[in-house]
Amino acid sequence: MVPFGGWQMPLSYAAGTIAEHLACRNAAVVFDVSHLGTVRVVGPQAHDLLQSALTNDLDRIEPGRCQYTHLLADDGSVLDDIIVWWVDTDRFDVMPNASNTDRVIEALGGSRVATDVTADRAVLAVQGPSARSLLAAVLPGAAAVGRFRVTTFDFDGTPCLAAGTGYTGEDGVELAVPADRAADVWRAVTSMGIEPAGLGARDTLRLEAALPLHGQELGPGITPLNAGLGWVVSWTKGDFRGRAALEAQRTAGVDPVLVGLSVDGRRPPRSHQPVLQNGVWVGETSSGNFSPVLGHGIALAYVVPSVVIGDAVQIDARGSLLEAVVVETPFVAKK
Repeated sequence: MVPFGGWQMPLSYAAGTIAEHLACRNAAVVFDVSHLGTVRVVGPQAHDLLQSALTNDLDRIEPGRCQYTHLLADDGSVLDDIIVWWVDTDRFDVMPNASNTDRVIEALGGSRVATDVTADRAVLAVQGPSARSLLAAVLPGAAAVGRFRVTTFDFDGTPCLAAGTGYTGEDGVELAVPADRAADVWRAVTSMGIEPAGLGARDTLRLEAALPLHGQELGPGITPLNAGLGWVVSWTKGDFRGRAALEAQRTAGVDPVLVGLSVDGRRPPRSHQPVLQNGVWVGETSSGNFSPVLGHGIALAYVVPSVVIGDAVQIDARGSLLEAVVVETPFVAKK
């Protein structure tokens, strides 16, 4: 167990991070991700409130669907990346990252319009190519939810929510269940042979899938355009916080840009290591680790835009240089 975002979270279980990672890629695992927040926004004003605060366009979806989006600072930096569950016509469950719940509530106008219900529920993420087929035996209503859709399901008389979302690069389902039933749901899920997995595997999985992590790929000084996530920004829906700064950046040119690096050998790169090209600094890694699927190191890095796919670079790993190549992402595609 390790401290994470104000919570005590499992780093790994008995099998260890690499075994948990491979179990997710080849079968199914379950993560406790209850550290993610849930901010509930309800009422006839809920849609317009979120539409004016977040970057993506809610009118692209409808009740019963989910959407990935960003909350920006005035300078265009990403304060948080968020999943919105549009549960019912006038009810939205906004899912911030760990420790960002208060910031999101403040940005939405305070507790008068947004309610923190994080302590009332647990969130379990069942992920992997076999996730749905194994889950169907105990929670058929949850297993049937479509990708990026949200639905209610019943667990032994208790109403719960399921969303076809996750952050591993695999198919899967996230379950929001009342906190006092979480242990029972966990036991039901693991009874089907779905292995527990911790934060270590969650991080290596999202890195192989080149999914950004707030605090590393996203944060102060980093906009959606820097991160290659311009698709989460709607330029046609009207104003939102940070829009003017993004428009100025789009006009001036985006620098730096996020790229993937494939590293020779098993030694893993780490975050905040300089990236060099022909001995000249061109950027810095934002995340790095060993890829259990590929068998070598990988990294995400922010570099100057002149560095392109196919270029050879070096990562300065505490004084020794790791040879690397700029590659397309994701590093590991979903099966």
